[in-house]
Amino acid sequence: MSHDSAISTSQVLTKLRFRHLQLLELLGRTRNLRIAAEQMHVTQPAATKILSDVEAMFGAPLFERLPREMRPTNLGALSVRYASTTLANLGKFSGEFATLKNGGYGHLTVGFIPASAAQLVIAAVKEIQRRRPRLIIKLVEQSSDQLAMWLEEKRLDVMVGRPTEPRHGALFDVVDLLAEPARAVVGQHHPLLEQEHVEIADLGRWPWILYPPGTAMRQLFEETFAAAGIVAPVGIVETPSIFSTLELLQATDMLSLQPQAAMDRYVRNGLLGYVSVPIRRTLTNYSVITRKNEASSQATDEFISILLALAGQFRDRA
Repeated sequence: MSHDSAISTSQVLTKLRFRHLQLLELLGRTRNLRIAAEQMHVTQPAATKILSDVEAMFGAPLFERLPREMRPTNLGALSVRYASTTLANLGKFSGEFATLKNGGYGHLTVGFIPASAAQLVIAAVKEIQRRRPRLIIKLVEQSSDQLAMWLEEKRLDVMVGRPTEPRHGALFDVVDLLAEPARAVVGQHHPLLEQEHVEIADLGRWPWILYPPGTAMRQLFEETFAAAGIVAPVGIVETPSIFSTLELLQATDMLSLQPQAAMDRYVRNGLLGYVSVPIRRTLTNYSVITRKNEASSQATDEFISILLALAGQFRDRA
């Protein structure tokens, strides 16, 4: 770094204030100066002055002033991303500080994908609650692509799912947990359960409940049908919710491709049935994912240790 760059960086760190970060984050979300000013409880001229101060500080325009929106420049998008991350860190620090000051044991925010991963996460939550009964745990269930975004933005402490973009290899530490064999599943009343020989082609004649595009389960579904040369099913309902899927399977003649580990209990209890058609590929392993080069809390480290130990037990039982 040159001497001039060091001086410039030092000046920015000295002059940058919370309100600068707050305005950048709000403008990044709203793209509207008036709305951002209202949410900061300042006048629009005051917000304009704050933005001008930030741009003068950085020596570059951060937003294009368009008739209907404030659009971030490339440098603006970078600034918004770091402002959002810094504010999230400040919020996390404030919450953990207050909790510890009041005799608590901190917070842990865990994001996880539905189905099989949920079983492992719930088992891990049960164990860490036994060890740390006053720990405040927040669980967030969502698809891997959304969870990865929240993990990058530091809204999550740990994620149980799959990396979804090549750049995630540079951002995250990824440790494999378990594989997910998949099965075609239907309600116990479905006519396919009475059919002696079922082929992939037979499955295309029925409506399906599918995970959203881009998810690992949806990709497996599309690969399975494409390999068999089958056109899309006659009807589709898209949902990431395992609970909605269970209700629809029992109430309709729809099919769904689901992780076997998550469905076995419902099949054993007579609510659902497996269609005897082979799905020749398993899903890739889901993993425990954290941000690289970042110190984590004791609760996060302990939770990850529990996840890895339980995953080993699950593999042994399987």
